[in-house]
Amino acid sequence: MRLLSLGLVVCVCVAGCARRELSGSGESLVEARAGFKTTIIKTGEDYGAPDVPADDTFELIHYPAPVGELAAYLTPDPGDGKRYPAIIWITGGDCNTIGDVWSYQDRGNDQSASTFRKQGVVMMFPSLRGGNDNPGKREGFYGEVDDVIAATEYLAKQPYVDPDQIYLGGHSTGGTLVLLVGECSARYQAIFSLGAVAAADQYGGEFLYCDPSYAKELRLRSPIYWLDQIKNPTYVIEGEEGNWDGAIEVMADANTNPKIQFFKVDGHDHFSVIAPVAEILAKQIVAGKVGLTESMLRDLQ
Repeated sequence: MRLLSLGLVVCVCVAGCARRELSGSGESLVEARAGFKTTIIKTGEDYGAPDVPADDTFELIHYPAPVGELAAYLTPDPGDGKRYPAIIWITGGDCNTIGDVWSYQDRGNDQSASTFRKQGVVMMFPSLRGGNDNPGKREGFYGEVDDVIAATEYLAKQPYVDPDQIYLGGHSTGGTLVLLVGECSARYQAIFSLGAVAAADQYGGEFLYCDPSYAKELRLRSPIYWLDQIKNPTYVIEGEEGNWDGAIEVMADANTNPKIQFFKVDGHDHFSVIAPVAEILAKQIVAGKVGLTESMLRDLQ
């Protein structure tokens, strides 16, 4: 099952990250990226064209991005004339590539976050540059930021989507990427980052395609350096047995931005935390009021 194989995180959380030097020039991530040209030195696995959905849960579509037309799975128009809240969801592992997000997944590892669609939220799973049979090269947490923003603009133009109620979420590598997107764009009602890492080199060389010895390449791919740039409500969440120690913990310790809240969920790991947290968030999105508290996340089953 492709989604599961793509979603398995490499949990290499380097404790030495805890006291990184966070002071910089005062420039934003958008400013730091402007004019910078990343150098890509390797490629990832070729997964071929994305699967066509086996039922009518999703449509396979293509959206315009800076490198060309990229594939995505999108909830089809229900045809009732209504506008619905929507979420872009970025899966883990090789998040440039999409796979089966419509088949049943066990509650203990539902990387498709299926509760959103089941509760009436439009879902879009964009593939990104270099994934599947897409144009461009994988850049690993860099040009992919622009692809997610492009997917958001496509989603906002759909006649059955409320353009003022678009959310962004992701798990594992997807959780890391959505933080970087939030550090570059204030487009979203809220951002949900599950199981992210503080710095791209914490993946132990996986999912990075640039020269890891070049400090600026890594800095521009690492959420911890740009937390102050996030303008929308952002929730960073992980199970206590997941990537908390040495990864999310160091971001929580370094953070001074009141827009970001960090939650460690007792009794859950990197995967089992997805379904119960997504259930809470989906209900809140449908109700039109999103906000997590510690008490909501206590004793989740």
